Amino acid sequence: MNKHISIQEAVNHIKSGMSVMIGGFLGNGNPHKIIDLLVQTPINNLTIIANDTAMPDYGIGKLVVNKQVKKIITSHIGTNPITGEMMNSGELEIEFSPQGTLAERIRCGGAGLGGVLTKTGLGTVVADGKQIISIDGVDYLLEKPLRADISLIGATKGDKAGNLQYFGTSQNFNPIMATAADIVIAEINELVEVGTIEPEFVHTPAIFVDYYVNG
Repeated sequence: MNKHISIQEAVNHIKSGMSVMIGGFLGNGNPHKIIDLLVQTPINNLTIIANDTAMPDYGIGKLVVNKQVKKIITSHIGTNPITGEMMNSGELEIEFSPQGTLAERIRCGGAGLGGVLTKTGLGTVVADGKQIISIDGVDYLLEKPLRADISLIGATKGDKAGNLQYFGTSQNFNPIMATAADIVIAEINELVEVGTIEPEFVHTPAIFVDYYVNG
C-alpha cells in the first residue's frame, strides 16, 4: 500500500467538529506544513488534544489565533497569551490535564485500557467531577483514556513504508498519539528508503501510520 499523499489530501481528511491529536512540544514536532494549510481552510470547531498551544504565530497556536478550535485538552497554555485570553472570554474551552497524566491518558487510549489511576490532581480543580477510587486505603483519581478522530504527527525521519523516527523533544507525545486515533497522518521532514532506519531507532512502526506527507 502506498501511504504517500499530498498535504492537501492530508487536510482533506480533517472535517469541522473532529477531534485531532497533534504531537510535539512547544511547536517542536508539530506537523507545520499541514497546520499552515489547515489555517487556510474554513474548517472549525475542532477539539485539539496536545501538550500545549505553542506560540501565537507558531505551530498549534496558529489554529487558536484563527479561531478554528472550540476545545483544547492540554497540560499548559502559558506560552500562548491568545489562548489564555480566549479562555477567559469564553471563546475557547480548556480542559487542563497534568502533563504526565495527559500522556498516560493517551497511552491508555492507544492500548485499549480503561483509564489510569493517579494521585496527581487530588484535592484540586483537576479532580472536579471525576471518580475517586480507593485501593488499599489510598485514594486515586481515575483519569479516562483519550482517543481522537485523527492524529497529526511530526516525524524527523521516516521511510516509504511509514516507519518513523523522532529527534529530541519532537519525540514528546508523537509516538503515543500515533497509537490513539482512527486515522494517523505523519509529516516526515526527511524521507528515506525502507531499511535505512535501523530497527532499534524506529519509534513508531509503520503499522500505526495510515498516511504520510513530505515535510
